[in-house]
Amino acid sequence: MHILIRADSSSQIGTGHIMRDLVLAKRLQSQYPNAVIRFVVRPLDGNINHKIIQEGYEIISLASSNMKELQKVLKKYKPDMLLIDNYDIGYQEEKCLKRSHKSMKLFVVDDTYEKHYCDILLNHNISAEAKKYTKRVPKQCTIQCGAKYTLLRDEFYKEKKKYYKKSGKRVLVAMGGADTAKLNIKILKTLKQLPAKLHVDVVTTTANKNLKKLQKYAKNKKWIHLHIESNKIAKLMKKADLAIITPSVTLNEVHFMQVPYIAIQTAKNQKDVVRYLQKLHLRVLKKFSAEKLLKALKEGNYVH
Repeated sequence: MHILIRADSSSQIGTGHIMRDLVLAKRLQSQYPNAVIRFVVRPLDGNINHKIIQEGYEIISLASSNMKELQKVLKKYKPDMLLIDNYDIGYQEEKCLKRSHKSMKLFVVDDTYEKHYCDILLNHNISAEAKKYTKRVPKQCTIQCGAKYTLLRDEFYKEKKKYYKKSGKRVLVAMGGADTAKLNIKILKTLKQLPAKLHVDVVTTTANKNLKKLQKYAKNKKWIHLHIESNKIAKLMKKADLAIITPSVTLNEVHFMQVPYIAIQTAKNQKDVVRYLQKLHLRVLKKFSAEKLLKALKEGNYVH
């Protein structure tokens, strides 16, 4: 069994696609023990391709997003399955790929209810509904939707079982590995306005173009603790009294860990999750506002 995974990461795209695909790769490896899995990626600015290598997977590098280049890779490696987690590849491209490689299974990861031409479709958001794909995928397509299929690293299952004494003053800020909306410092300045003496854990990566500014702001502030490229996110979540997050992959993780949270929308593809959270009357901001965040923090009485 040979599987190729087509995904990218960068300071603009973020790191979520690669992070969830690493979890998915592990699941596929357990399903197909003898499978050879390779990642097909572009070396974009601020990528986290090094994490793929750290996990033991080989990288096939593309110079562009041109479909002809991808077709050359498929022709060379002849995979049994191509997994696509990339917004640049849509229905028409998928249809062309399937027609060119009829025996190849096409597995697509989607979170925006787009039309797809694939054999397997995964939307692992907690808000995902299979019925919304009824006329958007071929009849024979296997649809995997919702919290049942959430992609979680092993660390989350291990940490959920543990017990940590809560302080009532610990906040986790996780605005995506690249913090594409540039909100980390704004959120920290808002938290500073609270009367409580907080312990704030900020998780980020080297894909964050504003990392130096964040480090400069956090310097000599003992209440701010930066975690760069951390492999202990689940532990930080478990210890937190509140998480301030984006309604994306991180939301699935926080939801699983049962940590109170405030979600702030930072991208268009988060609209569906935002609507879902609003229906449940959970705290979500469609756009960052220091005033609205402060209000949500005070009303929720999360930290004291």
